[in-house]
Amino acid sequence: MKRLFLFLLATTLSVATFAQTKWTVDPMHSFVNFQVKHSGISFVDGSFKKFDGTIIASKADLTDAKINFTVDVASINTSVEMRDNHLKSDDFFNAEKYPKMTFVSTSFNKKPQKGAKQMANSNTYYLTGDLTIRDVTKKVAFVVTYGGTAKDQQGNTKAGFMATTTINRLDYNIKYDPTGAGVAKDIKITLNLQFAQAK
Repeated sequence: MKRLFLFLLATTLSVATFAQTKWTVDPMHSFVNFQVKHSGISFVDGSFKKFDGTIIASKADLTDAKINFTVDVASINTSVEMRDNHLKSDDFFNAEKYPKMTFVSTSFNKKPQKGAKQMANSNTYYLTGDLTIRDVTKKVAFVVTYGGTAKDQQGNTKAGFMATTTINRLDYNIKYDPTGAGVAKDIKITLNLQFAQAK
């Protein structure tokens, strides 16, 4: 009986492992953008040019997806070199000491977070996870629009997503201008991502 149980357990684990699908971010068709209010009257847009991410899931609707994402802080770009260098300094990200921002998911499903309204779109997901900036890790929630899948000209299967959230930079020890008069506290993050399914 014990042998039968072990055999069934091994078979189940084998099938589960086989059924898992891995997706990797396609940097040529993906964008990591942010927006912050400046001087209370306008907005500054920026992006990160170097990043990496994976999705591992076994369900077709991706509700069991495990998502990991890493951003190279030194790749920040706001189209103004002086400002970019300031953002890399200890006033903001301290790219030399903390070269990476990371995100590790804890859930990805179609149920909204507590207090949030359910979106009517059946392609809307709610992604939660731990975001680490500098030496601080905080739980964040993204609203994700799943664009579906398609095959490219080479026969590769691609999946598209747009994810948005807003964070308070002060929560992550980015304490420059703590009043928010010049650089607002809230940062809007928009990720337009395309993933390629592993063969």
